[in-house]
Amino acid sequence: MSAFMMAAIAQTPSKPDNADTLQKNVQAIAAAHHGDVALFAENLKTGETVTLDADTPVQTASVIKLGILYEALEQIREGKTHWDDKLTLNKADQVPGSGILLFFDTPLPLTLKDALTFMVVMSDNTATNLAMDHIGIPNVNKRLEALGLKDTYLYKKVFKPNPPGVVMPEDQKKFGLGKTTAREMATLMRKIVTCDLAEPGAPARPDDADLCAVALHMLHVQFYRNAIPRYLDGMPGATGDSIANKTGSLDAVRNDVAAVSTKNGLVVISCFTFNNQDHSWGTEQEGELTIAKIARAIIQNWSPQGLAAWPAPPGTPQTSKP
Repeated sequence: MSAFMMAAIAQTPSKPDNADTLQKNVQAIAAAHHGDVALFAENLKTGETVTLDADTPVQTASVIKLGILYEALEQIREGKTHWDDKLTLNKADQVPGSGILLFFDTPLPLTLKDALTFMVVMSDNTATNLAMDHIGIPNVNKRLEALGLKDTYLYKKVFKPNPPGVVMPEDQKKFGLGKTTAREMATLMRKIVTCDLAEPGAPARPDDADLCAVALHMLHVQFYRNAIPRYLDGMPGATGDSIANKTGSLDAVRNDVAAVSTKNGLVVISCFTFNNQDHSWGTEQEGELTIAKIARAIIQNWSPQGLAAWPAPPGTPQTSKP
């Protein structure tokens, strides 16, 4: 476990009354939603949590791309692949849905870092498939299993048929691109944002912070901000790097998983709405509004003084002020 992780989860006494109030507020918001809600949120400094059906398997939509990003970090760390590995976008690689690589002329040279950046920042489906081809879907699932995430799984490429001879798990038709739980995806996000890449019991490496900084920058400049960041961006203390998040959307699904830097420590919020009656794609989509309201309630309870700039990793030189 990294030193940053250990510092982030240092325990302080919880506040039972506040916890009860928050749980009731979150339940009320979820009860008003026309669909289902799963939630796991944790303040990494105080250890406080709030949950709703946190262990129910749900459709990930594009949130599963966090698993691809994590595997890429580990493979780069192990020297198996590199940010500057050369990829080529061909016409046959272009798929519909989110992203912009669909509209580029081909063939187009890219790097792995380019593909991952498009995948995270704009949830680009074409870039996601290129990244999966490079690092391997079986490697992603093997890593997720090694992390103990028994209900998190990446099934297939986006908008591509199953490869010949590959038999999908029986539940793939139910979950589509991937499955997870609110608790397990919070665990994955926590590992990324705290740079907890070392195997259990193994020391962190000197270049881990630089590696994680690249991934964090992608998550900080996430293009889709209508869910968890919607109301938080306007809170006191919010900066351009206060929130790192990844969304996922389908007609009846809206998901967002984020780490939020607050005056009272890092907070991870993993929220999934599904079986939504609202299938619209406008700015007032109910699933996104529900997630935004839940995120606001959590942050107002745990950090009423607002947000903060992203904490520097341990050992970062401090700039002196005159």
